[in-house]
Amino acid sequence: MNVNVTFPDGSIREYPQGVPVIEVIKSISRGLAKSALAAKLNDRVVDLDAKINEDVSFSALTFDDEQGQRVLRHSSSHILAQAVQRLFPGTKLGIGPAIQDGFYYDFDSEHTFTPEDLAAIEKEMNKITKEAYQYQREVLSRTEALKLFNDNGENYKVELINGLPEDAEISLYRQGEFVDLCAGPHVSDTGKIKAVKLLSLAGAYWRGSEKNKMLQRIYGTSFPKKSLLDEHLMRIEEAKKRDHRKLGTELELFEIMEDGPGFPFFLPKGMVIRNELENFWREEHAKWGYQEIKSPIILNRSLWERSGHWDHYKENMYYTRIDEQDFAVKPMNCPGGMLVYKNKLHSYRELPIRYGELGLVHRHELSGALHGLMRVRCFTQDDAHIFMLPSQIKDEIKNVIDMVDAFYKLFGFEYHVELSTRPEKAMGSLEVWEIATDALRQALTEKGMEFKINEGDGAFYGPKIDFHLRDCLGRTWQCGTIQLDFQMPEKFDLTYIGEDGQKHRPVMIHRVIFGSIERFIGILTEHYAGAFPLWLAPIQARVCPITDKQADYAVKLTEKLVQAGIRAEADLRNEKIGYKIREGQTQKVPFMLVVGDKEIAQDSVSVRELGVGDLGAKPVAQVISDLQQEIKLKKS
Repeated sequence: MNVNVTFPDGSIREYPQGVPVIEVIKSISRGLAKSALAAKLNDRVVDLDAKINEDVSFSALTFDDEQGQRVLRHSSSHILAQAVQRLFPGTKLGIGPAIQDGFYYDFDSEHTFTPEDLAAIEKEMNKITKEAYQYQREVLSRTEALKLFNDNGENYKVELINGLPEDAEISLYRQGEFVDLCAGPHVSDTGKIKAVKLLSLAGAYWRGSEKNKMLQRIYGTSFPKKSLLDEHLMRIEEAKKRDHRKLGTELELFEIMEDGPGFPFFLPKGMVIRNELENFWREEHAKWGYQEIKSPIILNRSLWERSGHWDHYKENMYYTRIDEQDFAVKPMNCPGGMLVYKNKLHSYRELPIRYGELGLVHRHELSGALHGLMRVRCFTQDDAHIFMLPSQIKDEIKNVIDMVDAFYKLFGFEYHVELSTRPEKAMGSLEVWEIATDALRQALTEKGMEFKINEGDGAFYGPKIDFHLRDCLGRTWQCGTIQLDFQMPEKFDLTYIGEDGQKHRPVMIHRVIFGSIERFIGILTEHYAGAFPLWLAPIQARVCPITDKQADYAVKLTEKLVQAGIRAEADLRNEKIGYKIREGQTQKVPFMLVVGDKEIAQDSVSVRELGVGDLGAKPVAQVISDLQQEIKLKKS
């Protein structure tokens, strides 16, 4: 009996039933068989020795595929655990998943791991990879699995097994003397992993709960080639130089203070960047037909019960009591936007109505999750809520996609798109969710956009499109989102008067572009390494007299620049000009304007551009005109 295997190009081949995945790959290409790490049968990722027993769609996974990377790195976490148990017998195992760009494993050990231990563990891992142990999968009954891990003293694995559904398949993987509870899949053998690097240590509560024991977490990364590891480590070093927390302090943009953990303080220079982004946001939204609103930060509990946040988001909210009633600090702006819409009666002729809001929200985050501007407890969302007729859904989604694209292109960002579907905990019927999801899918398809499906990752009230920016280091950041919502208009009894004179229910879109002003500033700081484009730079030009003799001229020139709408300052310190220029470069000032006797005589300045160098002497009027033009065009 044969099975039909459909390949990504649409071609179909017949194979004997029970054929191993690796044999199918060999029949395509011996070269592909060498680089393959796993395979995808329909939507399931499997080991290379998995058998094909039915008709399937088939694709081989290499390290070029994100899922292939995860398989290799999850396999690496098992090697880490094996090395740790060899060097530190009696260590108990927590979990060891693949993560973005790497993996980790959590350990319960009487030994406290040190950075010096990482080198020894890494050396042992390299021995294990050279030994090329096969990853062997076994399926056990619940009784067999519990006995095995109880006998091995692995109480965390026993807890995981007991938490599985009664009908769950329980599998483990062996490599050499090591065994671990695992659903897989894995690479064929440890020799597939040619380069490993352990990166850091951290503490982590078992299963993420502060009520449980603190385990020791070891982070690492791995690659199928050493050259790829070297490139990755170089990117990590570059990322450290670009760390927005470091640059935020050095460039005097923002601070996180002990008095407000997770609540950033923006300093004067940081406020310049923030205000420029907000001004740009307002200008663009006016062009795209939005009206700006502002909703209160604190609202009554009954509102959050009506919106569903009280049931679905309560643990992330802050609360207070006013006049013996419960209130909540808003974690999202949407209920306020709906109250604004409901404040008056609307006709179908008014729709779509687009409300935009730069709304400050607060969300409870665990202290260990806080990270500069990237993960905070209060932030400003550049929200918008669009109320429309059902017939306008597709056009409005396309309109938002175009707007997002225009925003991101301005900053030089490439991006990819993901469509997230109904989560397990969601409001509304399956039918309504299917209609909403299909509308988003059709809009993306008609725009000719490639997108990835994220099953079960939608908001609790509707499916969403997420935009993931790619920065200059190749890292991705989820910023923009479009969420289609049939639920909230129902919960808030939102209506419009239709052509028939009757009340009808509008459809609603939630969307952000920056995502969070604070986080977007953090991303921009790292993307530009603190060297912001001229229109965003806190100080756009610094005038530097060569000696005190030119100080008066420098002051007058600075005043002229400021009057022309250019953020300028004069460096009048009694320092050598070389020192002033070097410091200006360190502080990422885009233009240094040097003034000496010759420049005064010619009503000119010597221009130095950050990252370019000396541009020579230019007339003052031309310099002002050039700077004004570059600021106006918002060049990145």
